[in-house]
Amino acid sequence: MMPGEHGMNTQGAEGKGQRRKPTPRTMRYALCAMRRSGFTYIALLTAIVIIGISLAAAGKYWSNILQREKEEELLFRGNQYVLALERYSKAIPGLQSRAPSSIDDLFSDSSKHYLRRKYKDPITGEDFVEIFTIIGGQTKKLTGVKSSSDKEPLKQSNFPADPQYFKDFEGKKKYSDWQFVYQSQQAQQLLLPKSQQQQQEQTH
Repeated sequence: MMPGEHGMNTQGAEGKGQRRKPTPRTMRYALCAMRRSGFTYIALLTAIVIIGISLAAAGKYWSNILQREKEEELLFRGNQYVLALERYSKAIPGLQSRAPSSIDDLFSDSSKHYLRRKYKDPITGEDFVEIFTIIGGQTKKLTGVKSSSDKEPLKQSNFPADPQYFKDFEGKKKYSDWQFVYQSQQAQQLLLPKSQQQQQEQTH
């Protein structure tokens, strides 16, 4: 062994066994990297939250649009039943106002259908609920339809002026409160008991 070799080997082994002490410069780099990593994580979380809020707002927006379209369709379809009841009531000239016993009666006349088709309730997708009234004090007749939905309407005002009964829907808390009912002067008279009908006939 050459003189000094043992000492050199010992120093090399000691050097390998020891870790380098971090310098202020390397510590600054490490801190900067950690800060950048932390900022990136926070920015990612912020972006996810913003995207989530945006998607929720967009979903609510389109949901409201679809609901308003269904409301307009409900007004149209409900009024079609009212017009059909009016046509049925006036179908026979000179005959006192009449009312069907059910929606099916609007299609019972082989020569004429008073309604183009049996419309579904656009809010629920089911059949309309039939509204019956006791006529003449004893006979139950169909006078209108309504939705079965208890959901609160978005539309609370600014209903079309025609037909006039749409104004009764203002401020209603349920779609089922939008009642599409046909009422003529003769029909209103038929809603009275027979005794009152006779009294009115005698006064005229």
